[in-house]
Amino acid sequence: MTDFSNLALSSILPLEEIMELTIRITRQGKTMDEAKGADEVFLVHHGVYQEGTDITLECDEEGFLVISLDATMGASLVYTKGGKGTMHVPFGEKKICFDPNSFSGDIHLISVRQAHVWEIEGTRNLSLNPFDCHENTTFFPHAHANVETRGEASFEARNAIDGLFANSGHGKWPYSSWGINRNPKAALTIEFGRKVHITEVILTLRADYPHDAWWTEAKVTMDDGKDHILSLKKLTVGQHFNLEPTITTKLVLHDLIKADDPSPFPALTQIEVIGSET
Repeated sequence: MTDFSNLALSSILPLEEIMELTIRITRQGKTMDEAKGADEVFLVHHGVYQEGTDITLECDEEGFLVISLDATMGASLVYTKGGKGTMHVPFGEKKICFDPNSFSGDIHLISVRQAHVWEIEGTRNLSLNPFDCHENTTFFPHAHANVETRGEASFEARNAIDGLFANSGHGKWPYSSWGINRNPKAALTIEFGRKVHITEVILTLRADYPHDAWWTEAKVTMDDGKDHILSLKKLTVGQHFNLEPTITTKLVLHDLIKADDPSPFPALTQIEVIGSET
């Protein structure tokens, strides 16, 4: 087995580097507010968000950031290769899986800062990112799938890494989930944006029984192409699976086998990918 104990975080993030950060709010391409700085930036925006508003973060360096795009959602540790990432402020159907108080009111706090070493080191959930979205290609982890039920926000891939574990219902917040539209070939991919060391996966199935069915088996596959078979049960809590330690840039959940149950609707509330930096 490979010994990872002597691998340095500096191979990914030179922590002494100064990171130039920008927060920008635009509406239909016009800048409404902006803040710039080194290593840590806050933007307090006064005004009610309107449809067509975007929140953009820019970083000139590769590394780890702690970001918060709305105060109701806390902060999340993400990794970036540098560049610009944009989130469309959700409205209407797109907001259904967000806290109703999020992105509302007439004052908004947005922040981004360079992560501390102690936040990066050690074992943690590498797949958590409540600010993930379809258009995200900059801040990792990022989830995407070949199937999302009816293309609705309630069943997007991002819901499986948003940190919400309420699974006794489906549809509106807080019952977000990844829905597979009854497709047995559905697959969910988690991109990490760099090499990470994975040792465990935890799956929390949606458990809105009897509306929901469940899967009896699933597979996860990483960069080495090896399938790890997960035997699942009809449970309402997270199901833990220890894996052979693997270095990878992504993880794919696939080959989902539905239980012999009258309901045609198995779904995933949350996937936690446990591991550490290489």
